[in-house]
Amino acid sequence: MPSARRQGNRKGPAISASPAIAEPSAGIGFSGLAARFLKRRAKGRTVPVLAVCLAILAVWYLAAIGVNWATETDKLARAGDYTTSDAIAATWSAERPVLPAPHQIVAELWKTVFDVKPTSPRSLLFHAWVTLSSTLLGFVFGSALGILIAVGILFSRTLDKTLMPWVVVSQTIPILAIAPMIIVVLNSVGVQGLLPKAFISTYLSFFPVTVGMVKGLRAPDRMLTDLMRTYSASPLQTLVKLRFPASLPFLFTSMKVAVAASLVGAIVGELPTGAVAGLGARLLAGSYYGQTIQIWSALVTASLMAAVLVWLVDLCERVALARQGARP
Repeated sequence: MPSARRQGNRKGPAISASPAIAEPSAGIGFSGLAARFLKRRAKGRTVPVLAVCLAILAVWYLAAIGVNWATETDKLARAGDYTTSDAIAATWSAERPVLPAPHQIVAELWKTVFDVKPTSPRSLLFHAWVTLSSTLLGFVFGSALGILIAVGILFSRTLDKTLMPWVVVSQTIPILAIAPMIIVVLNSVGVQGLLPKAFISTYLSFFPVTVGMVKGLRAPDRMLTDLMRTYSASPLQTLVKLRFPASLPFLFTSMKVAVAASLVGAIVGELPTGAVAGLGARLLAGSYYGQTIQIWSALVTASLMAAVLVWLVDLCERVALARQGARP
């Protein structure tokens, strides 16, 4: 009986309450998916970049009102009475504003990119290609020159002591002062067209590549270089198998700076030549005829080109580092 009583009093296993299938905004349904999507974007770059872009647009529109206010209100006052809303609308829709509104620049870009044939001199794509060709050529020349100088500095202490200071000093000369001299000298020996602008781009782009590659080639630890000597590796083998792979992150970082500087050099090279094609020529034409919207559209096009070029270099970096087994 005691045992039976004990068995009768024995409690069965506790039954726990089943967990809720989902909580509000847990990811089920449209609202949950939207919340998860926004949370992922907020943790990444999308939301911060959009917030900065919206802030820039707001400041830009306010600046357009302030900069264009005096000119447009004088026009409205001569035409008759006007309200504040009329004045604000006029500052955002002026034919030749001091500072164009963003939507005016977008309209100009649409007109000169999509409404015109790409081969027409009125097309921004035509001018962008002229500038891009000299940019890429100068970038290739500058990158090759920077790598050669860095390798020479690595193997020669004399070059390190004598050449490197001159490389640094070369960047203190204003490009606006030296560009006309380069073009005049090259024209005197019969070099015209694309090459003078490419040489100016080379002048601006070789410096960051040189500095980055010197640091990258010297990046391997001393233990690794001693190990290569233990294996009787020649200086060339050490350069190819150790130093150059270790310098790739430094090289691509400096090339991102160099490709943007090369674009600036190509545009500057078009200014003193009186060129009829290229973004620099587009800027000159806009300044001659007071077409500020045309000037700003060329500037925005150059900015977009620079962003795409830097992105392409970053893509090449990811591919190169992935082939090495390293995370970019």
